[in-house]
Amino acid sequence: MKNLPTIFLEQKVHRKEHQLLIKFKYHQKLIDLIKTVDGVRWSTSLKSWYFKNTDKNLLLITCLFEGITTVNTSNISRKKVFRRNLTEDQKILLNNFYLYLKGKRYSQSTINTYTFFIADFINFHTKTALEDLTNRNVEEFIETVFMERNYSVSSQRQFISALKIFIVFYPQTAINDLQLERPKKSRKLPNVLSQEEILEIIRCTQNLKHRAILALIYSCGLRISELINLKLKDFHIERKQLIVNQGKGRKDRYVSLADSFLPLLSNYYYSYKPKVYFVEGQKGGKYSAESVRQFLRKSCLKAKIYKTVTPHTLRHSYATHLLENGVDIRYIQSLLGHAKPETTMIYTHVKRKDLMEIQNPLDVALQKLEKADKENKKLLLSRKI
Repeated sequence: MKNLPTIFLEQKVHRKEHQLLIKFKYHQKLIDLIKTVDGVRWSTSLKSWYFKNTDKNLLLITCLFEGITTVNTSNISRKKVFRRNLTEDQKILLNNFYLYLKGKRYSQSTINTYTFFIADFINFHTKTALEDLTNRNVEEFIETVFMERNYSVSSQRQFISALKIFIVFYPQTAINDLQLERPKKSRKLPNVLSQEEILEIIRCTQNLKHRAILALIYSCGLRISELINLKLKDFHIERKQLIVNQGKGRKDRYVSLADSFLPLLSNYYYSYKPKVYFVEGQKGGKYSAESVRQFLRKSCLKAKIYKTVTPHTLRHSYATHLLENGVDIRYIQSLLGHAKPETTMIYTHVKRKDLMEIQNPLDVALQKLEKADKENKKLLLSRKI
């Protein structure tokens, strides 16, 4: 702990939102830890890591570095600072739960989130023995903490998932797993670009490396994490295929490389000469996800596309365009690496080609009226019918 730099937390408005800045002297161990937290990004202008300034995120950061290094919160508003009052036995239990999750081979992000929620739950009921905790105690925690901190439905679902695993790890509680129900997940339609918009974004991306990244994400439907972890050995040029190793859910899958992408790939490779990963940082190693998001935003502005576009928007567009081109939904599920067909089915709701073929009943009504009244060649809503 003495050998690691101190973490300094600050609050600042950045990109028109209240952000929590995480600053420390360069140290690879701290960088590796901060990268495991969902939503944390690097800002070149601020020379700092940052993410949304919420009660949950503040507590998550302070707990992440607890026992590793000092976290200085002197620049944080007092009302925003939370302190847990856990006993040594509770800390040992949580550490064992953390190791239990690692043994189950959960992702580091999931381990951090689940441990955070369980620590919060135990701290909330710190005066109650774990053996005496019931489903009512779970409800009280959600009604108080989740409502006060305005946590999302997604966070509540994660907490219930964490609790279900915890009561398997520690079965001495009186919490009944059968009665723990997750709230229904919000089903939002994905944001999709047209094929013309995709091509315009790529055309407006002048940097060769950036253009290769965007073209590959769209043409293969990659997640941003899959792109960053992609290695040169994963390309099978002779078969025009790319293997995505250990994607979400630790699933491998093959995707096809576009013929039009191959000259761009060759040009990029011989210009930048990456050694291990398809795309690498200036000092080697994995590229930053935030860097991709930043240059994508700039390319969208140059292309005069002002809607919100993220790397995942390119993946959504890839799936929707495949569906519009007549590719079977089962093949699309395989190409995207979805575990359940229900996940892929959401693209049937944004399939523009079929929607355009459905005639609006208002248009049908006007057409019928036109046929009945031959003297009026064309009736318009702006005129008297």
